[in-house]
Amino acid sequence: MNKTPKTAGVPRRRGRPSANCASGADDLLRVARRTFALRGYEATSVREIARQAEVDPALIAHHFGSKEALWLAVVDQIRELLDPMLETTAALRADASLGPRQRVEHCLLAFIDRVFEHPDIGIFFSTAATEEGERLNVLVDVMVRPFHAVCLPLFSDAMEAGELRRCDPALLFSLLMQGISKTVAYAHVLRAVSPLPDDPDRFKRELTDVALHLLR
Repeated sequence: MNKTPKTAGVPRRRGRPSANCASGADDLLRVARRTFALRGYEATSVREIARQAEVDPALIAHHFGSKEALWLAVVDQIRELLDPMLETTAALRADASLGPRQRVEHCLLAFIDRVFEHPDIGIFFSTAATEEGERLNVLVDVMVRPFHAVCLPLFSDAMEAGELRRCDPALLFSLLMQGISKTVAYAHVLRAVSPLPDDPDRFKRELTDVALHLLR
């Protein structure tokens, strides 16, 4: 999968920190991801991220340079978190032991696992997707196109085999994936009307059942 693209008007972040401080930098990026997700890019300051991470703002400047470079580093970290899932999903099309719809189901299961593991990615995406310009272009290149590239062929194959209702595969994919991601990411809202978010195992199990039922 391609690395975060270099785009006009959005400077590249500095290189990843050395191995002996990579863990701390990854923790800092997770805090930055959560803060950008909740506040949006414009309303987020490096100082606020530093405060949330309990580090000196100079440390962020040292590792990443500017706020834009820090945001790009967050997107790059998300790409690295998603890469294993995308590789697994890409391999499904060649798995002769599974039928066309089963491959789609395995694709959904892998996605649900990752969403429950990193629910704030969904909030980050939802917030960042409201922007226009180069940051949105980066988001599309890193988080949207790669998903479509490995998942849409599975949906199309299942439709061709008559195992999924024919429709625009990108539309079905978007409805399912965004519905899953946002339901988990905004579980605190669901909590107002349902007890499911208070029981994570049951929440995941019932969401999975509903998502698979929608395919059938």
